[in-house]
Amino acid sequence: MRALIQRVSTGSVSVDTKTIARIEKGLVILVGIGHSDGPSQIQAMAEKIANLRIFEDADGKMNRSILDAGGSALVISQFTLYADTHKGRRPAFTEAASPEIASQLMDAFTKELSRLGVPTCNGVFGAHMLVQIANDGPVTIMLEL
Repeated sequence: MRALIQRVSTGSVSVDTKTIARIEKGLVILVGIGHSDGPSQIQAMAEKIANLRIFEDADGKMNRSILDAGGSALVISQFTLYADTHKGRRPAFTEAASPEIASQLMDAFTKELSRLGVPTCNGVFGAHMLVQIANDGPVTIMLEL
């Protein structure tokens, strides 16, 4: 499982020119699901992200989690995080989980983040989406489990 996390001042996702989700201060989380991922990776990733201290405290140091900062999360399915570009010029996505499995695990991930206390919204799995991100910092972190 891979997650590209961006700390944002705002983030939104649109499908067919209609905004379907929007957050203010928080995290936009692009998530890729691999073949070997399952419930244990979902739980571990959600806990890691919910408690990752990447928000600034009163001294300007990254000491606060999204839970501490009172932020929200916008979760977007992103199978292209599993792009293999070692050969040729066209990426291969053979390490990404099938859409049927990835869809279920994405739902589980969103629910787990919510269960941990992070207000969470998401894009539409498999849809062509326009994601707008106002990266704050900028802070961008890649996680892999």
